[in-house]
Amino acid sequence: MDKLLGKRLDGRYEIIELVGVGGMANVYRATDVTSGRSVAVKVLREEFVDNEEFLRRFKNESKAIAVLSHPNIVKVYDVNFTDKVNYIVMEYIDGITLKEYIEQQHVLRWKEAVHFTVQILRALQHAHDKGIVHRDVKPQNIMLLSDGSIKVTDFGIARFARSGMSTITDRAIGSVHYISPEQARGEPTDGKSDIYSVGIMLYEMLTGQLPFDAQSAVSVALKQIQAQPKQPRELNPSIPEGLEEITIRAMEKDPRRRYQTASEMLRDIDEFKRNPSISFEYKYMDSTSQEEEKYQAAIRSSRHVQGSKQRGSLNSSKSKEKQTSMLKSKKNADAPKRSPKSRKSSSSTEERTLPVVPILGGITAAFVVGSLIFIFTMVRLNNPFERVPDVTVPTLVGLKYDTVRTSENYSNFLIEMEGDPVYNDEYEAGVIIEQKPAAGRTVKPNSKITVKVSAGQEIITLPNYVGQEATSVFAQLRDLNLEYQQVDVFSSTVASGLVAATEPGAGSEIPAGTVVRVQVSMGPDSKVVPVPDLGGMSLEDARAALEEAGLSVGNIEYKDSEAESGTVIGQNPGPTSQISEGGYVNLTVSSGDEIIQQVSLYVRLPENLSSVITIKAMQDGVVVQEQQIQPSLVRVWKPSFTGQGTANVQIIIDNRPYMEYTIDFDAGTSTQTADYSADFES
Repeated sequence: MDKLLGKRLDGRYEIIELVGVGGMANVYRATDVTSGRSVAVKVLREEFVDNEEFLRRFKNESKAIAVLSHPNIVKVYDVNFTDKVNYIVMEYIDGITLKEYIEQQHVLRWKEAVHFTVQILRALQHAHDKGIVHRDVKPQNIMLLSDGSIKVTDFGIARFARSGMSTITDRAIGSVHYISPEQARGEPTDGKSDIYSVGIMLYEMLTGQLPFDAQSAVSVALKQIQAQPKQPRELNPSIPEGLEEITIRAMEKDPRRRYQTASEMLRDIDEFKRNPSISFEYKYMDSTSQEEEKYQAAIRSSRHVQGSKQRGSLNSSKSKEKQTSMLKSKKNADAPKRSPKSRKSSSSTEERTLPVVPILGGITAAFVVGSLIFIFTMVRLNNPFERVPDVTVPTLVGLKYDTVRTSENYSNFLIEMEGDPVYNDEYEAGVIIEQKPAAGRTVKPNSKITVKVSAGQEIITLPNYVGQEATSVFAQLRDLNLEYQQVDVFSSTVASGLVAATEPGAGSEIPAGTVVRVQVSMGPDSKVVPVPDLGGMSLEDARAALEEAGLSVGNIEYKDSEAESGTVIGQNPGPTSQISEGGYVNLTVSSGDEIIQQVSLYVRLPENLSSVITIKAMQDGVVVQEQQIQPSLVRVWKPSFTGQGTANVQIIIDNRPYMEYTIDFDAGTSTQTADYSADFES
């Protein structure tokens, strides 16, 4: 039995269980008795306490992580180095390694691979900005959490790029299947080596195979240096071409041809995410070193041959000129002098050739006359001097791009979209939001009008942040283009400083810029209430049960189900959760065999309200959606409604009526019937 189990290190960290065994250290799950939170304690194994190399690497890891602070990098809370025990206290990550996940899935969906790669690159860019090169990036050192987020771990052989201190031993180590060619050669490394390793991981996630494998580590290292991998699309044709190009560029043998920074690779991935059909055409811009040498050799050879031919041609020409000159001299010396009669005969021969000139003149005159006739005909038919009246540029903003492009009303113009559609809170997807030239200007017929088109409001699916450290969650929300508001709550199940719940809850689809209320635990107190089990209840019974528990209904989503129509088939948070009193519970309700139509409204909010408001959507007198948002940050609210036939909808802000609508579910339309927005202007 492990002698550390059940012990307290420094009277503070109570060792609970062994969760991992590494080459030089063991990792334990422990409890920090001062805060009550779970932590991971990495302890250097006893047999290496006197080993200077392993001790140096162990201390190096603590030093590297201590200067890093990023949501995708494991956090260090405490370190201790003594003659008896050496350990690092880190955040506890309840998950599996990315390698384990790849082995389970074999081939990952490309969207999933991109999701993981983006987080890894963000972590590495943060480390590189701090002057730290990881040098052992591999899926075994990437932890995957239940919400799909990742943590980069194990900076044991990381090097401070600005320190200038490295050894041959340092430079050559790393996991052979993922190390860069320069690492395999034992050369100094920088951030581009980490990018190569990311390329290998991306290749493995997309294809389910390592690009280079062999019976021995030496053979794999040689392949890293010399061999070219199979194209990912040969192994998995479903990979988009643009993503294949990104992968291969990250895996370039020559560091100069690789992405120079993690940010540069992230920019290409962002371009790809916006347009998955994009082609970067790197394969046409770059060639391998061997190809360069081949082309250079061909150029040198061609120039050598051309030079030889030119010299030979010049010598041959001079020789021929000399021979011709000698023959002419000899001929002139041998030829008898011509008599006057002979010269006269020659002169008359020349006179007989003169009629050619008038013939050429006649041909020229005929060509000129024909050209004039052609020009006259074209001018008469087309009349370029006729004045064409200008036309007025129409108002296209607010109209559907596809409708405008095919409508006969705009046949006098060439209408083109500029770039890809962009997210916009004010206009629905496919609607023109900007045009050049502006409406009202006069232009010639068939002039081009360039327009920008809305991609609709950016909708984000909120991950599950429960149990994560609050500061990490705040950073993740900012990365998702969401705002947050911290709400301190008591919790008997979630340790202090960790997220107890979010409002809206995990899985909610919310617009970019929405304020997410993050409930941060302050430890146990009586104000935390359990979430009741609502499964099988009718919607009205579920609402009553939540109100009795001091909670409210959040978002309601209808799904096809064998359960009776109108009954609850899912809830978030689940029935085993405890959240602060007044929190929201999202419900999934069965639509049975009925065809349930969904209609969304775009509700523009008052611009002069700066504080957080509570906004409700009531359908036929029943609250179906409730949310707390900040109008100064979120200009438009997009509630969704489901049902059949028609329904009356009221929008309520802070218990005051704001808008009223009639929804026709069969037609999929909505009509505004009342507007009380003037009451909110003061």
